[in-house]
Amino acid sequence: MSSQSIIINGRTAPFETGESILDAAKKIGIEIPTLCFLKKAAPTGVCGVCAVEIDGAPDLVTACNTPASQGMVIRTESPKVVARRKAVIKNLLSSGNHNCAVCGTGPGEWERFQALVQGRDNAQELCPVWGDCELQNLAFLYQVQGENAAKPAQEFPKVEINPFIVRDYARCIGCGRCAQACNSVQVNDAINYVPGEAKAGEFPLANEDCVFCGECIQACPVGALVEKNARYTVRPWETKKVRTTCSYCGVGCQLWLHVKDNRVVKVTGVEEVGPNWGSLCVKGRFGFHFVGHEERLTTPLIKENGKFREASWDEALDLVAKKLGEIRDASGPDAFGLLTSARVTNEENYIAQKFARAVIKTNNVDHCARL
Repeated sequence: MSSQSIIINGRTAPFETGESILDAAKKIGIEIPTLCFLKKAAPTGVCGVCAVEIDGAPDLVTACNTPASQGMVIRTESPKVVARRKAVIKNLLSSGNHNCAVCGTGPGEWERFQALVQGRDNAQELCPVWGDCELQNLAFLYQVQGENAAKPAQEFPKVEINPFIVRDYARCIGCGRCAQACNSVQVNDAINYVPGEAKAGEFPLANEDCVFCGECIQACPVGALVEKNARYTVRPWETKKVRTTCSYCGVGCQLWLHVKDNRVVKVTGVEEVGPNWGSLCVKGRFGFHFVGHEERLTTPLIKENGKFREASWDEALDLVAKKLGEIRDASGPDAFGLLTSARVTNEENYIAQKFARAVIKTNNVDHCARL
């Protein structure tokens, strides 16, 4: 244990040189709210939500980017701190179209909000991330409402030309997490924005640099960046999360499958473990619709006289085994080439290549990870 420590809310918190007040607080289980803070990027303190009070300091400081110093005595929920956070949250709520005061976080609240707008053709004005918004959580925690949240659509336009991502600048709070995720984490440099300078709506994405990885979506704490296919279609309480390994390549990225009615409706990266630590490529994040696609085959087919007919698995497998055996005996194992699929599990691909090498006796194996 480090010999250095600070006092947070009357509790001793050890820290290592270079760690922030936020780091030290997390070690002893004290939660300090944040909005602009992104774990994989350098802290900026631009949002001000993580303000804390230090004995002897003339003003509040931001915990995410203030280094811990031996002997500090810190309060994270003093009246002065709470007043500052309420003011910050109120300003953020008033900066764009945020419905946090009415949208709710549970099924009952969602139904109530639906009733409020029943018969009105303004679904696109409503927040697309009910129950999954960090700003909303803070608004409820500190009981804050914004002022005059409705902003003209022309002031903050909605951009939907991206095939996977909707950018709604009216919901942007200028935290800069999207830019950090894009430029510092993925190093794509597709978002030209400096946190704290202005609302991100004034800085368009450079389409030629975007690789559609969706890192910005996962980093966004509000509804400014959302998946186009999942927008307005599913709420967090309607899904269950299933952890799995991405099969598109051999890296082994960890995924959360968000499942509703036995169908995958959304994919996010698992942030707590490697090798990807939450990051995904375009295929891992958005290439899941084939799983429940209506054109996907569910029954083996055998072609006879130029037409396919349905068959049982036993009949189909017996036919394949017979044909493979005949070709191997007549032409040798190198007459075969096995192409495996990135759309099945790594375990199934392993079995397939072992079958090719051990049973067919060929090393002509390839994989369509490039799709």
